[in-house]
Amino acid sequence: MTADLHEHLATYLVNQRWFGGKGRTFTVVHVHALPWLTSDDARARFEIVTVAYDDGDQDAYQVPLVYLAEPDPALAHALLGDLKHPELGDVVAYDAVHVKSVTAAMLGCFRQAEEGVRRRAEEAVRRPPEDVQRPADQEAQATFVVVEGAELPDDAEQGIVSSADQSNTSVIYGESAILKFFRRISAGGNPDIEIHAALTHHKSDHVAALLGWIEATWVDGEGLHHTGQLAMLQTLLRTATDGWQLALASMRDLLIEEDLHPDEVGGDFAAEAERLGAATADVHLDLAAVFEVGTLTAEDQRRRGGAMVERLDAAVAAVPQLAQYADALRDHFDAFAALSEPLRVQRIHGDLHLGQVLRTVKGWKLIDFEGEPAKSLPERVTLDSQLRDVAGMLRSFDYAAAATLHQFGPSDQLSYRADEWVQRNRRAFLEGYSSVAGNDEPSQDLVLRAYEIDKAVYEALYEARNRPTWLAIPLAAIARLAAEED
Repeated sequence: MTADLHEHLATYLVNQRWFGGKGRTFTVVHVHALPWLTSDDARARFEIVTVAYDDGDQDAYQVPLVYLAEPDPALAHALLGDLKHPELGDVVAYDAVHVKSVTAAMLGCFRQAEEGVRRRAEEAVRRPPEDVQRPADQEAQATFVVVEGAELPDDAEQGIVSSADQSNTSVIYGESAILKFFRRISAGGNPDIEIHAALTHHKSDHVAALLGWIEATWVDGEGLHHTGQLAMLQTLLRTATDGWQLALASMRDLLIEEDLHPDEVGGDFAAEAERLGAATADVHLDLAAVFEVGTLTAEDQRRRGGAMVERLDAAVAAVPQLAQYADALRDHFDAFAALSEPLRVQRIHGDLHLGQVLRTVKGWKLIDFEGEPAKSLPERVTLDSQLRDVAGMLRSFDYAAAATLHQFGPSDQLSYRADEWVQRNRRAFLEGYSSVAGNDEPSQDLVLRAYEIDKAVYEALYEARNRPTWLAIPLAAIARLAAEED
């Protein structure tokens, strides 16, 4: 079975939105199967897939698999292929998260875990799983953990895969819970679970409560055992509307009117942007209350500024259009590196934008605290200035306007209105943020500009590789930011 399974997995991975190795040559080098979750006709289990790239890097992905005796046309989108399984014989393999009987079995595993809730939850809030090497004869396993006091979905609520995910896959149980599978996994604690566990315990108003998670021990291709987290179960925000969609609707309303200013249009977003800024600041204060905080030394500051320059140089090599701005951008990064006042750092969201926030009847909620998926786990948990999150949201307003303009076509009048919308919502967000967090960060404008530039440079590289027709969006921001003075 092994050769066939590896081949089927490689084909399946490259066609999934959540696979981060697109454009790189890779091979599936190892598959570790955890114990069976189900014992009926649909046999399913978590399988940890190790892929190796030509440059020597490796990644681990989880692909829960279900093996059926016959093909199921309704599951064609989740098909891996026909296999001869050493235990089951001739079977057809599918991605198990798309099979309702399997996701129901996972919910059953959470229910079975409720007995040891208090002890395990208290330990987990204090200490996430560590990457440990275990004796080779210790059986790899999956463990379901339930947070104390969690209200789990009813058994009758079947899981349905959400179409909204990109780097992960989520299964929605009725109107009560959502189970998010982390596709690319790492040994150690996942920041999304770690932060949600802490903020749920802290009773933060701006996150969905954590109900539980799945962690596992698996063996890699070299025979080493690792422990990490596979999925998290949260309260479903039933009344939620995606922040990105709300912003796009506001922009469409404005461009349809054309002759009106943003504050004259019924879909004006500024009040929501201000409330979102305040909610973001609240979350930052909560994070500072439950996690470590610190200040950067002068050497730390120089090192981080130097890393920004390195990312810029790499982007310039790949995106020639950046070259005309490179000297001015380096000057901004050099000013950041030479900052004399100590910069306060803490745990942050790490990948904040309009698609990571939800508007509910109880206000804004922040989701997906994993950080940037492409970064390593140590990078994603490194303390950073909260202004990185602020910069990410400011860049997202720019993208919402540009994406809508792209649909309407070129027009000087519409471009002018779109720029008004961006500036109005940037100001509103910053005002809302400052109303809660204050405005006493040393050299805040300089630091915020450096983070905006760093984000825009990343965007330019991404668009050049994936959506060349959108490259003009970050380039316009880079031209504006390069011309600003510190």
